[in-house]
Amino acid sequence: MKNILNKKIGIIGGGQLGKMMILAAKQMGFHITVLDPTENCPAHSISDGHIIAGFDDKSAIARLCEICDVVTYEFEHINACALIELEKEQDAVIYPSPSSLKIIQNKLEQKKTLKENFIPVPDFMEVKNADDIREAGQVFSYPFLLKAATGGYDGKGNFVIHSECDIEKGWNELGAGHLPLMAEKFVDFIMEASVLACRGIDGQIKVFPVGHNTHVDNILEETLVPAPLDDAVISSAMDTAYKVMDVFKGVGIFCVEIFVEKNGNIVVNEVAPRPHNSGHYTIEACVTSQFEQHIRAVTGLPLGDTSLIRPAAMRNLLGEDGYGGIAVVEGAANALSIPGAKLHIYGKTHTKPKRKMGHITVTADTAEQAALLCAQAKEYIKIIS
Repeated sequence: MKNILNKKIGIIGGGQLGKMMILAAKQMGFHITVLDPTENCPAHSISDGHIIAGFDDKSAIARLCEICDVVTYEFEHINACALIELEKEQDAVIYPSPSSLKIIQNKLEQKKTLKENFIPVPDFMEVKNADDIREAGQVFSYPFLLKAATGGYDGKGNFVIHSECDIEKGWNELGAGHLPLMAEKFVDFIMEASVLACRGIDGQIKVFPVGHNTHVDNILEETLVPAPLDDAVISSAMDTAYKVMDVFKGVGIFCVEIFVEKNGNIVVNEVAPRPHNSGHYTIEACVTSQFEQHIRAVTGLPLGDTSLIRPAAMRNLLGEDGYGGIAVVEGAANALSIPGAKLHIYGKTHTKPKRKMGHITVTADTAEQAALLCAQAKEYIKIIS
């Protein structure tokens, strides 16, 4: 049998997720080439090769596909059409499927696809002008969300319409018609949560524990695992993740972001076809991390055990307000004095306010204890310039 670990892996994107994919892949001995436009991106120093090119550069992506046995990616905002063409033109092996990526990139098409497959989603409608937004207010009542269908992340591309007075401002802030837009009914949820699911090339699916997510200014602040939910809700969330994997026929890790309503019903907010910020806890807390699982999946290895070893809390480390420039990390020694604390600094050379610069995870005997210790550890860390 051919040594599967001889496969060469290409990763589009050399940011923090790409770097953590590489760390997992190198542990198993894979050869990695990354494509990223930034010469000193976080993944550069640990890659076997680095193609310095833009994410929409089809010729550069073609070169990556030529020198690698399989190509994957760390984020959605790349040229899906180019990937689809390369699959046809040079039999490139790309996971997750570029055709699924193209659907997921457009939030409106993503929601349509989920709804057509009986996955519960918030009520939504396409909007093409300000009059459509007014109609959405009549249909959904206020407040509701105005969303850019493409390009948004960490809350960017979203605007809350509280009343008819906000319509013009929301329309202008989201491109005044230059971007495809959608309106979405506001969900009165009691919890934001996420489920990581992974499919292997052979069709095997494994699902990680449900995480409870807390956001501040639309940026993930904390993930707590296991989520404090009834068994029936946990089962529903994990079942929904299985169904989403069937819809997109994805190979690799997918993150299913969900809202839990007061009655315990599950509503899917968004799907991400890649490792996810809310899954960072898996590095310390699960038998197999999301990054190792993704590499296993795209290379044809058996999927690993997703069991939770110990409850965990993960907090993002953001650039401090008022600082911009060469990144300096303060307080690491104090943070690492906290029992069970593990620090991850991504290696981004420059900091700016609210930029994700790292994360810290704490494992403990209970989720409540992990949350308390993680909050204490996080207070020590300051990323300044």
